[in-house]
Amino acid sequence: MPTTPATVSCPTCNRPVEWSRHQHYRPFCSRRCKLIDLGAWLDGSHRIPGSELAGESNGIDEDSNDAAERQ
Repeated sequence: MPTTPATVSCPTCNRPVEWSRHQHYRPFCSRRCKLIDLGAWLDGSHRIPGSELAGESNGIDEDSNDAAERQ
């Protein structure tokens, strides 16, 4: 008896997406929605809450910054 694959909502546009190995962009409905989500992570729109770590407040590693100043 074949089972029906689960259906989830695309995180970007909320369209239904079949959760199967044939759906290459799952959980997204398309490459476009996948790239929109990636762009939101890259520009900082999506982020995981938490406290900042020492030396990461501006996104620049202090050790690499020191090395650049010595050159």
